Amino acid sequence: MPTPARIVCVVAARPNLMKMAPILRALAGSDYPLESVLVHTGQHYDADMDGEFFTALEMRAPDVQLQVGSGSHAVQTALVMQRFEPVLDASAPAAVLVVGDVNSTLACALTAAKKNIPVLHVEAGLRSYDRAMPEEINRILTDQLSTLLFTSEASGMSNLQREGIPAARIHFVGNVMIDTLQRELARATPVLDVLRQVHLAGFLQPDSRYALLTLHRPSNVDDPRRLRLLMETIVRLSDEVPVLFPLHPRTRAMLQQYELGHLLDVPRVACLPPQSYRAMLGLMKSASLVLTDSGGVQEETTALGVPCLTLRDSTERPVTVTEGSNAIAGRDPAVILALSRDILRYGGKAGRIPACWDGHAAERIAGRIGHWLAAAQEAS
Repeated sequence: MPTPARIVCVVAARPNLMKMAPILRALAGSDYPLESVLVHTGQHYDADMDGEFFTALEMRAPDVQLQVGSGSHAVQTALVMQRFEPVLDASAPAAVLVVGDVNSTLACALTAAKKNIPVLHVEAGLRSYDRAMPEEINRILTDQLSTLLFTSEASGMSNLQREGIPAARIHFVGNVMIDTLQRELARATPVLDVLRQVHLAGFLQPDSRYALLTLHRPSNVDDPRRLRLLMETIVRLSDEVPVLFPLHPRTRAMLQQYELGHLLDVPRVACLPPQSYRAMLGLMKSASLVLTDSGGVQEETTALGVPCLTLRDSTERPVTVTEGSNAIAGRDPAVILALSRDILRYGGKAGRIPACWDGHAAERIAGRIGHWLAAAQEAS
C-alpha cells in the first residue's frame, strides 16, 4: 500500500464550503490512498455562520486557520500568500486543490505554483468576459496556473481550450455544488419555519407566493445610485408579490452608509438576517421567483427548476440560461419588473438540469485525481 498522497484543500468563504464538503468525502473514500489537509484562509469568516455551515454540511473543522480577514484585493491576496506558504512548507503536499474564484483561490494557486506544487482547480473555465469583475481575473489566472482543471459545464471546456490549456488537463466532471444540494434538499428548512425563527411568522400564509432576493456584489451594492434603483425596483415588485430579502453583511452596511434602508421599510418586503444553508435551500425551493447577483444561486435555482433573474449584465454560468431556469435581467428597473411579472403570470421557464449535475461530481473529481497521481507515480 503506497503512502497516502497529501492534498491541501482550500476554503475561504461560505460558498466554498458547499463545494468542498462533498470533495472531502470523495477524497476520503477514494481507491487511491489520499490524505486531505483542510485550510480555511478566513477571507470571509463569521464564527456563528461558518460554524453552522460546517455542522450542517458535516465537515470536519479546518486543520489550519489563516485568519486573513477582510481588506483590499491587494492586501487580502498578499496576506493569504504570506500565511499559506508556511503551510505548504510544513505539509509538503502532492497538490493544492482550490475551488471557485475568490481572492484566496488565486492567492493559494499562485503560492503553490511558485513552489512547483501542482494546482487542481474545481469550477475551472467559467467566464463572464467582464474584466471589471475581480472574480474574472481570479478565474483566468488560476486556470493558467493549474495542472488539472475540473469544469462544471461544457462552456468551461471550450473557454479553456481557446485560452491554450491542453485538452488532456481539462476534465468535465459536473457541478460539485449540486452534490451538496441533492444531499441536503430533504433537510431544507420550510419557509414558514425560517420566518418563525426571525419573528415574522405572519408575513406569509401557507402556500403564499413570494419572491426571494439576494444581493451582494460590489458592482451592485457599492454604487449608491445603482443600489437605490434596485431597492426602488424591489419595492415596486412587492406591490405584486411579497419579497424575502436575506441581507448580506456587505449589503446591509451599504444600505446604512448611503441611508437607503428606509426604502425597504414597507409591508411586503421582509429583510432577514443571513441564513443557514438549509434555510436558504428552503427559501429557494418554494419561491415563485428568485432575483440574484450570485453565481451559486443561479446554479441552485437551475437544479431546483425555480425561475431566476440575474441582476447583472452577464453570467459566467451560461448553461443556467441556455438550459436552466435563469435569465439575465440586467439592472434596468423596467426590464426587471417586466420579466418578473411575466414569470408571476406564466410561471417562467423550468429549464432542464445540465449534464453531470447528478450529485456525483465529487466522486469524478476524486477518481481523476487518483488516476493522475497513479500515473505520476508510475512515471517516476
